[in-house]
Amino acid sequence: MPLPPFTAISASTDPIALYVHWPFCVSKCPYCDFNSHVREQVDADAWRTALLADLRHEAVLTGGRPLSSIFFGGGTPSLMPPAIVASLVEAAAEYWRPFPDLEITLEANPGSVEAARFSDLAAAGVNRVSLGLQALEDEALHFLGRAHDVREGLAALDVAQSVFRRVNFDLIYARPGQSESDWAAELARGLSFGTDHLSLYQLTIEPGTRFETLVAQGKLLPADGDHAAILYEQTQDMAAAAGIPAYEISNHARTGQESRHNLTYWRYGDYMGIGPGAHGRRLGMATLRHRKPENWMGAVQRNGHGLQGEETLAPQDRAREALLMGLRLAEGVDLRRIARISGVAETDLVDAKAIEQLSGHGLVAKTGQTLRIEPAGMLLLDAILPEIVAV
Repeated sequence: MPLPPFTAISASTDPIALYVHWPFCVSKCPYCDFNSHVREQVDADAWRTALLADLRHEAVLTGGRPLSSIFFGGGTPSLMPPAIVASLVEAAAEYWRPFPDLEITLEANPGSVEAARFSDLAAAGVNRVSLGLQALEDEALHFLGRAHDVREGLAALDVAQSVFRRVNFDLIYARPGQSESDWAAELARGLSFGTDHLSLYQLTIEPGTRFETLVAQGKLLPADGDHAAILYEQTQDMAAAAGIPAYEISNHARTGQESRHNLTYWRYGDYMGIGPGAHGRRLGMATLRHRKPENWMGAVQRNGHGLQGEETLAPQDRAREALLMGLRLAEGVDLRRIARISGVAETDLVDAKAIEQLSGHGLVAKTGQTLRIEPAGMLLLDAILPEIVAV
């Protein structure tokens, strides 16, 4: 369908990324706050129309810029109708200038229902998939609240590798009772599947989750800090030896296979977020869509977009966000660039004395205007950042 003409008002020529949030799940999961997100069926035509309207609103503000990536995330985006995916990809190509090798990623649960749709999603334009395997042990998957088992997850991985050019999957370690030898065997198995990207996360106890409740009840004993540190170092060594070193604290890839979309976040580039609950950063503003699907849909019908609010970020906020995100990367940050995009003077960004002290311990390195956290410092990142970030 031809898209109606519009006039873009952005003068920037920097690349931009697009995030599309699909809120629906087919069953209640431990990460979903709204029962209304659980849907067996949706009105595909109504959702296609609404998402295209939300997209158009962002295009008016940023259209014409180079588009580096599109990411479909959310509840269960692998159950998103492929026709909607195709329509959004087509519209994005009309409104922006897609890179010749535009990365189009879709998050997928590794279930048989989702895997059966992979070919249709690839035909709709998706060329990279990120599978939430999370563990290669059935008991661990049950503990993590996942609906799939190992057999089903690996079957989905096999289908994904046969359909998509690029595949990522995630694993969670430092689980209760997990020994060094347990994790070494599980990670070795994960590395044997031959994907070019792995997301390897330590289990963290987040406020408001059932894990926090279990800890409070004495039913869950998290891994202690020393053991978690050993597992982290083991992870770095094994992944690097397999040719997929860490380029971000929890993400590993062969050279050239890094997630371009996530690099936009970590390098503090602009990205547009559309769909219920989607966040965005564009033109110095933080954007937030209505989270509940019904509220988002109502806002789109009233206003032509699903925005709940947008806020101009103060220079100090932009600088702080850029530093906190960028210092997660092995490449570090260019302080001159952060000064330029934030408006905060370079000398006010970081604490030079703290950097000098931490450099002496091999935790931080500053070369010219590039600041990065050393591998040994990544273990202590949460403690280091408040010491060196001055804004």
